[in-house]
Amino acid sequence: MTTALVGGASAGLGAAIAERLAADGTDLLLWSRSTERLDAVARALTEKHGVKTHTVAADAADPTAAATVAERALELFGGVDVCVLNAGGPPPATADKTNADDWRAALQLLTITPIDLATRLLPGMRQRGHGRIIAVLSSGVREPLPNLTYSNSGRAALAAWIKTAGREVAADGVTVNGVVPGRIDTDRVAHLDAAAAKRTGTDPEQVRAASIATIPAGRYGRPEEFAAVVGFLAGPASSYVTASLLSCDGGLMRSMT
Repeated sequence: MTTALVGGASAGLGAAIAERLAADGTDLLLWSRSTERLDAVARALTEKHGVKTHTVAADAADPTAAATVAERALELFGGVDVCVLNAGGPPPATADKTNADDWRAALQLLTITPIDLATRLLPGMRQRGHGRIIAVLSSGVREPLPNLTYSNSGRAALAAWIKTAGREVAADGVTVNGVVPGRIDTDRVAHLDAAAAKRTGTDPEQVRAASIATIPAGRYGRPEEFAAVVGFLAGPASSYVTASLLSCDGGLMRSMT
């Protein structure tokens, strides 16, 4: 039985990814800050798909989170086949309005904790000759987003690690990849739209309409569409895909890389 560890699994993209992996018959350890919401997701997945689901509460902004989660995963499964690195985003900020404390918090959340967690699980994957590390990123790693200085920077650092680590472990049967979402219809994106509306003196529906106008597909993506890309990277068909950043964005991003 395949096993997977999924971060940020109580809602949004994390919950959609957990649903996809459970549908594929994967036993799961789900983690996020909210025990109550996690337990509800876990119960629903077990009832629907018949897989074993476990939970552990941890805050990715806490320096001890990676150790807590990794220890629980190894205790339950002995080793993890798939590790999905995913956490919420830091507060919006323009580049001229940042401060040292918020930088430390953002980098812990988006860079240090996910790398720490993956580093704790990689030795077992390499020893077994199989493993998948998959990070949920942001379009800001390719085209920096206005007012999201912390997110652009923290996730870009994680993307650089992915490119480096993926090459180092490829010969051991382990792949390391990132998935870059465009505008996916989640609570996080709704929050960002609301913040943009407040900042510009408009309303969220106007912001949403303006965003949709920039997307060739003509709509926001669905969480399950994004989760399908993660599901591909988690499975055997992706064995020759590593150190890569795959986009799921409806054609939004114009960058060549």
